[in-house]
Order: sequence, then C-alpha cells, then structure tokens
Amino acid sequence: MWLRTSCKMTFDIEIPTPFILMLRLRSGAQQWIAREEYKIKPSVPVYEFTDIFGNLCQRLVAPPGPFAIYTEADVVTADLVDQEPGAPFVDIEYLPDGVLSYLLPSRYCESDSFGKMATEITAGYLMGYDQVKAIETWLRANIQYIPGSSDISLSAIAVNMKGTGVCRDLSHLGIALCRSLSIPARLVVGYLHDLEPMELHAWFEAYIGGRWYTFDATQVELSGGYVAIGYGRDAADVAIYNQFGPAVFPSSYEVHVTHIEESET
Repeated sequence: MWLRTSCKMTFDIEIPTPFILMLRLRSGAQQWIAREEYKIKPSVPVYEFTDIFGNLCQRLVAPPGPFAIYTEADVVTADLVDQEPGAPFVDIEYLPDGVLSYLLPSRYCESDSFGKMATEITAGYLMGYDQVKAIETWLRANIQYIPGSSDISLSAIAVNMKGTGVCRDLSHLGIALCRSLSIPARLVVGYLHDLEPMELHAWFEAYIGGRWYTFDATQVELSGGYVAIGYGRDAADVAIYNQFGPAVFPSSYEVHVTHIEESET
C-alpha cells in the first residue's frame, strides 16, 4: 500500500541547543521510500550520519527562538505483515554477527531476569516463531495498553510489575522475554496506518527462521501499514530526538499517516 507519513515538531529554544534527530525513513525489505521532504526552520547546518544500527541520524544546533522540524514521505509498504507459524529457532552459532547484540540485556530490557517467566509462558510451544507469538498473546492479555499514559520509558521489570503501559513499554517486556529464551529481539519505532490515537508507534521484531518478523501486542490483529523509522536494542537507541543542555520539549507535535494512491506521488 502507498502511505504518506508526516511528523511536525516545534520547540521554543532559549540557548543554542545541540540536537541529534532520527526522523528520516530508509528503504528496506518491507518498505520503499518513493519521495521525501525534510524542512528545518530556521535553516541551520545539518550533518547526517548512520548509527551502529543503520539508522539515519541528523546532527544540528538549534538557535534561540522558535524552531520547527517537519518531515514527510511517500512510502510503499507491505499490505500484510509477514507471519510464519512454525518458523524455527536459530541456534546461536548460526546467527549473523550483526544480530548477536540483540540477545543481550539492555538498559530497558533486563532479559536475564525473565528466564523462568518466559519458559512458563511458552511451555508446550514449538521453539521459534510460536514461542514469540505466545509471548505476544500473553502481553495482550496481561499488560493493559493505555496510549499516552506515560512519557517516560520504563524497564521491562517495571512494566511487568505495573501491569500497564504504552506501546514502547509492552515492546520492552516482549523483547526481554524473547531474549531470555535466546531469541534475538529489537525495538522498532515508526508509523502505523489507522493507529488510534495517531502518534508515533513502537513494536518489536524477533529473529526467527533466518529473518526478522514483526510482533505488536497493542493490536488485536497484525495488519499492514507499518513504516519503520529506527531500530535498536530498546528505547535508548531509537529516540526520534535527543537534545543536550537544559531540557526542552516540543511546544507542538503532530503526526499523520494517510493512505494515498500511486498517482498522488
């Protein structure tokens, strides 16, 4: 399907403030970026680099005063999310080198604390895809998804104790449970068509059967319309912006995802 995504943020800057942004989409196996627009007002020098996870990042220094960032893209993405029940567990010795870091505990995903719990949740399921699907189902049934309930990233342990969370929080717990079973898992931040309420979204992917598969405990059924911005071990790796110095927060923030026809591009 063809989607048009956009994100607009405005800030009121008091002193020159360094930013690292992660707002540019990249083409990949599940999406193709056909058109892109990126505006910064007032215009300032921008340096772009690719981080260790392959995400496109932009460095700049915002001057004092109103500062606005706007991105828009036309994206071709999959009509349906690939699913593969029965896809096998990949033995550690056969994992690609670049996947190994997604086995380890990270700041928000303390996977070394969830071995017993993950084993109980996945008891009786085939190793691999079916185990992750059991984790996704358990999250949907046991952790209440409350959009907009928190702006602070919680660790998997905290989410499990609290029993509620935003999309990022459910993903952190899912990632920790997967990693405790030696299944590589990573956080994805991006857009989702028809998400309610509309905002940037987070889900997780697990490496099974030689590739990454999408899982999202916040949705009753997986459908198409996912557009990835960034990948990482957890939320610390995929912030859409990091700023340095006195804290500043967006004075306004808008996200839109609309279905378009190819003729509109």
